[in-house]
Amino acid sequence: MQIRKQLSIFLKNAPGVLAKLSSDMADHKIDILGMTVSDTVDHAVVRLMVSDPDKAMDILESAGMLVVESEVLVVELTNKRGALEDFAQRLAKAKINIEYAYGTVGIRERKGVLIVRVSDTKRAIKVLRT
Repeated sequence: MQIRKQLSIFLKNAPGVLAKLSSDMADHKIDILGMTVSDTVDHAVVRLMVSDPDKAMDILESAGMLVVESEVLVVELTNKRGALEDFAQRLAKAKINIEYAYGTVGIRERKGVLIVRVSDTKRAIKVLRT
């Protein structure tokens, strides 16, 4: 488990915009490690975990995009029933709010990765490590 930087990019909700963002990252040798997209009528919020968040932020801001950096937890969870429940309960007992989360696990994989924005990342790390 670790604390990592995540970038939230506000983009026009139109064909080709995500392709351009992906191309810009690839052109600068920045790997996209995780992504979620939330859409509204006229724009989308793309949340990215990338290999070099500082470089990516500079590139995106230079292109005139609105980018917000935040801290998130990157957590490996065992792929078994109840793992997410245990994780969420431990945070709930410590009164730490899960603001949003995204992740995945392959059906036959033993572990999955969950990216979580919580109300207090440093305290969450302490709670989850005990």
